[in-house]
Amino acid sequence: MDETTRFHLSPELDAEVRATLDEWAAGDKVMRLWARDATLWTGADEASWLGWLGVAGDQLARVGQLRDLADAVRTEGFTQVLVLGMGGSSLCPEVLKMTFGRNAGYPELFVLDSTDPGQIRAIERKSDLARTLHIVSSKSGSTLEPNIFMQYFLERARQLVGVDRAGSRFITITDPGSRMEQVATADGFRRVLLGVPSIGGRYSALSDFGMAPAAIMGLDVARFLGHADAMARRCGARVPVRENPGVLLGIVMGVLARRGRDKVTLVTSPGIHHLGVWLEQLLAESTGKEGKGLIPVDREPLGPPAVYGGDRLFVYLRLASGPDRAQDEAMAALERAGHPVVRLVVPDPYHLGAEFFRWEFATAVAGAILGVNPFDQPDVEASKVATRSLTDRYETTGALPVESPLRVSDPACGPALKAHLQAVRPGDYVAFLAYVPMNEAHEAELQAARVAARDRLKVATCLGFGPRYLHSTGQAYKGGPNSGVFIQITCDDGEDLPVPGRRYSFGVVKAAQALGDFQVLRARGRRALRVHLGSDVKAGLGQLRRAVEA
Repeated sequence: MDETTRFHLSPELDAEVRATLDEWAAGDKVMRLWARDATLWTGADEASWLGWLGVAGDQLARVGQLRDLADAVRTEGFTQVLVLGMGGSSLCPEVLKMTFGRNAGYPELFVLDSTDPGQIRAIERKSDLARTLHIVSSKSGSTLEPNIFMQYFLERARQLVGVDRAGSRFITITDPGSRMEQVATADGFRRVLLGVPSIGGRYSALSDFGMAPAAIMGLDVARFLGHADAMARRCGARVPVRENPGVLLGIVMGVLARRGRDKVTLVTSPGIHHLGVWLEQLLAESTGKEGKGLIPVDREPLGPPAVYGGDRLFVYLRLASGPDRAQDEAMAALERAGHPVVRLVVPDPYHLGAEFFRWEFATAVAGAILGVNPFDQPDVEASKVATRSLTDRYETTGALPVESPLRVSDPACGPALKAHLQAVRPGDYVAFLAYVPMNEAHEAELQAARVAARDRLKVATCLGFGPRYLHSTGQAYKGGPNSGVFIQITCDDGEDLPVPGRRYSFGVVKAAQALGDFQVLRARGRRALRVHLGSDVKAGLGQLRRAVEA
């Protein structure tokens, strides 16, 4: 077996995994994957979305251009870089920022992927906008959030440095011929970096969407991409399946999902803790469709073996240069209790380059086993359409539909929440979908609520902040197995910000995204309850937590 991959499975599951490995070897399925054979999946357009297979090598050949870009940014005296994106265009830069921090002599990297007015204002307050380079990151060039982020910060730059110089504070990463490319050219952006049309957003980490911000923040992109390219070779077409790290992981995930163990519980060493947010999107958006899929469980605190049901697969990404002994002991206890565990060795944080490729390959393999197209996202589009309809309505009428949401302070909230959670059955999962500012205090309350739900109900739990999860796990929540029980959480915004050139504000957009998502969840027959917190978000989350605990 591959030396970086170890799995602990029951004899029955182990036999099925090994039989599937033999089937893949006999059918030359790895060769077919590298040959871009769409019939390995559904025979649709999969062959058009496999550009990521060769991107690590392609990027290594142009490392000099990435370094030149980074040098130019430093020479211009920029002290901060702000990525304006959503989903696949922002999650890799966020992982790199949270993993590597700030590198001496290079600009500090920030990422904005929320329409919450408070979160936008918080980013603005800690930025020196006159010395900030903005990276507008949008593959299609038409995604709502990056466009309105760009409009807001371009207007702020015009106020600070003048109309003629504002564009020099911006670059864009987008596909050739997109509307964003046209806007960037018209507004005099400093650079236009073109994406690869055959690489979808969530498979784009090793393309310029991830590597341009990496270079600008001072990472050694040659080293990072070198590990990715080495992993690509180890996953190559002629590598025996039992030695192929991507195939091994993908087959374990796919086979166990078919056997009902579809909750892929991610356990990451503290030094690479934030990788999970990227893995969530890759797994959920790629496989969660047609009533099937992997449900990633990220950042759920580890508990004793007894709190877990029979629907889990644990994947432990252990950082060899910084392991956590408590995690080691917890994973050993899970193995002794009979839970399936996959262990992946990550030598140091720069090997995240290898992990990006390993997981992309594994996800494509798992998609083949599940019989889904791992490169489309039909239910993400459904939420986008619902949001667009609501914001268009606001542009015309100046109002969203009148609502009377269940308020957390209402005496009826406790009984309603209790009834909602009584619908949970073994094999289900509970997901908290929070349209509130993402900060440590709010996350702590929500984490406490999810642990209470897990321990009482013995089911997997997920936590997503809106609207960012719409472009990530939202696909699986609406298109995957109907095993989710959802608690959507909304609040009143303490302040709001206008979107330049639009009648609606960022607060209106966030409200439309929450309402549109809730409508689609209910239309798909999902069990969803909305709870409104009011204006005191921290207090409201505390009330919600206590209600769940009770």
